[in-house]
Amino acid sequence: MYGYEQNPGAQQGYAPPGGAQQGYAPPQPPPQQQQGGYGEQPLYPEPSPPSLADGVRAFTTGTLSAEDFQQIFASSKVYCPRGDGPGFLALHNTQHPVIPMFTTLKELRRYAGKESKYFVITGAEVIDLLPTGYGFVLDMEGEHRMVFDAKAVEQMVDFAMRRMYG
Repeated sequence: MYGYEQNPGAQQGYAPPGGAQQGYAPPQPPPQQQQGGYGEQPLYPEPSPPSLADGVRAFTTGTLSAEDFQQIFASSKVYCPRGDGPGFLALHNTQHPVIPMFTTLKELRRYAGKESKYFVITGAEVIDLLPTGYGFVLDMEGEHRMVFDAKAVEQMVDFAMRRMYG
């Protein structure tokens, strides 16, 4: 049987019956696989996807399409400042209410301070949970600030639904 020694005493390192140690070899571990086994590192790792901050920079400079940006956004972590209660904090002193969000904790701290409370969700969850009529702004204090008004968010929801359901 695979994984079991036929001689039960051999697993504990005992000598074969009769006390003779001739020809006895302790069990050997199975040979290591070169690649492809569970939990092993491949010889050529796949490149990691771009970070959300990289996606924001590429999108704002015109080197990334809206669809590609949305795919990066959907799978990325988004840092959101929070208050004492659950939910998003919204800014109402703008033309339309927006929710500040950040691509990194460093960007959030630049805006809200070192001791600020926050939560982390994915961009896909943002699109799913954002209240109707609200937009969001990514990296308010950053070099590549992006504002998505409520209409842009609706378009992102439509795009996500088409991708998901065809």
